[in-house]
Amino acid sequence: MRPPPVRVLRLGRAAYLDSLAAQGRCVRRHREASASEAPHRLLLWEPSGPVFTVGLRGLDARRASAEEERRLRALGAGFERVPRGGLATFHGPGQLVAYPVLDLRRFGLPVRGYVAALESVAVAACRRLGLPQAAALPPPCTGVWLRGRKVCAIGIHCGRHITSHGLALNCCTDLTWFDHIVPCGLEGKEVTSLSRELQRHVSVEEATEPFLAAFQEVFKCTLMEGSPTEN
Repeated sequence: MRPPPVRVLRLGRAAYLDSLAAQGRCVRRHREASASEAPHRLLLWEPSGPVFTVGLRGLDARRASAEEERRLRALGAGFERVPRGGLATFHGPGQLVAYPVLDLRRFGLPVRGYVAALESVAVAACRRLGLPQAAALPPPCTGVWLRGRKVCAIGIHCGRHITSHGLALNCCTDLTWFDHIVPCGLEGKEVTSLSRELQRHVSVEEATEPFLAAFQEVFKCTLMEGSPTEN
């Protein structure tokens, strides 16, 4: 079965909640369409401001207290509880965030295989940018790593075979924000960025095309440019 084409929606710099709303509209359209006509989309964006998010595991196992939320908001960041896998992470300017909205049945992927595919995309993107040491590690170290430092976080949701949320690749992110949390619940693990590892500025724009080429290669699909107004 040949995977369907995927439309790329470039949201540019966007507020976190606006991007979530755009994703939600894409998911609803997908569920309302027939399986053969469902529009597969890949939302790409860069957070316009700092925000901490807590996923489902964080809500169940380490419920963020009101005090913790106040502490993080006092730093000048937003704080959101979201229905994705994983624990606490940070989103902010300098990150390439990718939210694929796909019907996994059309791609022949189980959920774990889908997460592995996202890891492969980020690994390939890093290697295209000159970081051959990029690698995925065994659980619980989901994401992509460079010499033991995490450069890409992954947290997804899948309901009725339709995916949402996705990954965040640190391009030129201010890494000091991660000092205020235990990223993804992994004690003692360091966070890094493409800029830090390459010792030069790597913008979200520079990382986008290698990322898209890797996505097309891993998912064996055709990417088509869409309009942000489609969501």
